[in-house]
Amino acid sequence: MTQLDYGALAHNTLELAANALLCAKEGLTHTSLEPIITCLAHAPLVVVMGVGKSAHIGRKIAATLTSTGTRAIFLHPTESLHGDMGIVGKKDVILAISFGGESVELLEALSFLRHSKIIGMSKSAHSALGKLCTHHLTLKITKEACSFNMVPTTSTTLCLALGDVLAVCLMAHKGFSQSDFARCHPGGLLGKKMHLRVKDIYRTHALPLVSAQASLHEALLEATHQGLGNALLVNENQELVGVLSDGDIRRALLQPHFDRHAPAKAFATLNPKCIHDPNMPVLEALNFIETHQISLLIVLDSAQRVLGVVHLHTLLALGLKDH
Repeated sequence: MTQLDYGALAHNTLELAANALLCAKEGLTHTSLEPIITCLAHAPLVVVMGVGKSAHIGRKIAATLTSTGTRAIFLHPTESLHGDMGIVGKKDVILAISFGGESVELLEALSFLRHSKIIGMSKSAHSALGKLCTHHLTLKITKEACSFNMVPTTSTTLCLALGDVLAVCLMAHKGFSQSDFARCHPGGLLGKKMHLRVKDIYRTHALPLVSAQASLHEALLEATHQGLGNALLVNENQELVGVLSDGDIRRALLQPHFDRHAPAKAFATLNPKCIHDPNMPVLEALNFIETHQISLLIVLDSAQRVLGVVHLHTLLALGLKDH
């Protein structure tokens, strides 16, 4: 029995895919893509079609387009022939996928959609699919990854990548923004990252506020009692004067002649980094904390009074940062 080398098989599979992507890159120019992107951008609906593995790729492409500002659906060719073709409007654009370009089911469905503009993905513009197309994207691959060169592997990888190319180009064409992305992704971690604001999570009660004249001991007791590891020094008008962080406290304790009755203000950070906008997105707040290397984000009103605080641990517990 022949000894299998799975590492060699893996490397070969990835090399074939990588070569196909690099080869495709050479044929993608502004001149070749501009009419395709313009066609897709002006379509009321992009209808993606394909059979077999191309159907699975088509569903993903349709989902990516929809989530990035281009209305799209996947329509199975067979189902289209039994009533679902009613979804296709006269101005809609068809994105048809078939590596060989000779899929009988797909070609039959497209024969009833000649009124629509068709963008095809196949290995040759001279295929049956290519001849029906208004625009064509050629899938250039040397071979599929399997030993008998038949299982859709390299070709489906290339189709998937070209779908991403179309989506990214359409995003740029339409000026699809981060706020648009948030609108399309209201749920899950993506939604949390895009929609959550500081005001939704900041702590407004049991704040570790102490007088700016407080001793180090008094500030330490308040910081410990409220569990934030920081004390916020405020004046008689409740305006923030400084922050005594856990790092400041440790440095004070390490002094040779430590005096717990010394003024906390002498060890505090005066004029600390704060924000004045409770509507700041939490992702932006996390970036602010990391940029300024602080553990506690303090939110102030226009009069410099403390509205609330957010600890770095709170933001990290939300799963906002990729590890």
